[in-house]
Amino acid sequence: MTSFLHDLISTFPGFLQAAWITLKITGISLVLALILGLLFALMKVSGLKILGAIYNGYVGIIRGTPLIVQIMWLYFGITNIVVLSAFWAGTIALAIHSGAYIAEIFRGSIQSVDRGQMEAAQSLGMKRGLAMRRIILPQAFKRAIPSMGNQFIIGLKDSSLVAFIGITEIFSLSMDNAAVTFKQLEFYTIAGLYYLVMVVLFTYLLSRLENRMETAQ
Repeated sequence: MTSFLHDLISTFPGFLQAAWITLKITGISLVLALILGLLFALMKVSGLKILGAIYNGYVGIIRGTPLIVQIMWLYFGITNIVVLSAFWAGTIALAIHSGAYIAEIFRGSIQSVDRGQMEAAQSLGMKRGLAMRRIILPQAFKRAIPSMGNQFIIGLKDSSLVAFIGITEIFSLSMDNAAVTFKQLEFYTIAGLYYLVMVVLFTYLLSRLENRMETAQ
């Protein structure tokens, strides 16, 4: 235990920097994923077959292939077209992956809103796009928050996979320390503790957001 505490304290500066990189990757990828998810969800509920087919293709491919394969494909494949740093290749891959799941969350939330509300808005002369923006989407966002929170936490943990393209985040740093010291159990436990702290923090913030949304209703 004494040795473990020593390792935990002595590596704190390095892991703190790695945790910041993990949070940056997670934060940027989730913002991009939200944009992608909303865009594709709107394509699905638009009623246009071609847009629905694009949605089905995107979600089907992303959900049907492992995230690590998507990261490797983007990192090694996109460099034949445009050069991206490991940070941006990993972040974009995570965004595309999470975007597919967020698109499904948004689609379900939008379709759960009573159709009569859209029909009532249009009967009053409101265009479909305006009714979607002012009436349907605000309700859909509120309904999506619990599922979205789960996806955010999954995205945080999935960010550990970018270690395999050379980004020094929490899991990558734990692998490096384990390889040097041969203390695999200790350093993977330390990595788990950092992820656990961040997940607990995310969960707390999301619960506060849910409570605020409920009191605002």
